[in-house]
Amino acid sequence: LDPVEIERADRFRFEPDRERFILGHGLLRMVLMGYVGGDGRSIRYARGPFGKPSLDPKEVHFNFSDTKDAFLIGVSRSIDLGVDIETMTRNVDHEAVSEHYFTGPEITAIRNAGGHSKRRFLEFWTRKEAVLKASGVGIMDDLRVLRVDAPTNTMTIDHESFTQMAAPEYRVRTWHIGADHIVSIALPSDLKAFRMMRIDSALTPPPRSGRGS
Repeated sequence: LDPVEIERADRFRFEPDRERFILGHGLLRMVLMGYVGGDGRSIRYARGPFGKPSLDPKEVHFNFSDTKDAFLIGVSRSIDLGVDIETMTRNVDHEAVSEHYFTGPEITAIRNAGGHSKRRFLEFWTRKEAVLKASGVGIMDDLRVLRVDAPTNTMTIDHESFTQMAAPEYRVRTWHIGADHIVSIALPSDLKAFRMMRIDSALTPPPRSGRGS
């Protein structure tokens, strides 16, 4: 890991959280090695104004997310992206959180989901996180201005940094992985193909082509 990552790892209060951070970011470097070659220690990140890492030079685009029991790494050869993962085992008062961070239509959709309301909440939550990470802003004070319940979401946000850094619109996709995990990806334009891989397969990247993956 680089000095910034080591400093972040050392700030964790509990050892399991520290170990998970080191494991996830080490695996990220292993995946990136498959795309750019070299040794994991030789990978150098540039970091945006809000801390989003990118390769320097930007040979491929990537994004990373983790939850208590899983990691998610997104890589594209051609387009910037944001990814997020959540687990259904997360203990969250989704109704109360929705009232503070979600738009009116999103709150209605969560309520109408009945017994699946927590799942719908996490779908929207991962979408919001993916869009914010794709933009490079990472977090905003009021997520109620960020609507993500459509496949394509036009950005109408007045947040100064977001308007400067974000794309005019984002395509958002969401998948359920097994029984417990929900993942979302946000992209400023369409990709022709997606390829999902377990981490052991992802360490050997797909052959180069004109399409993102």
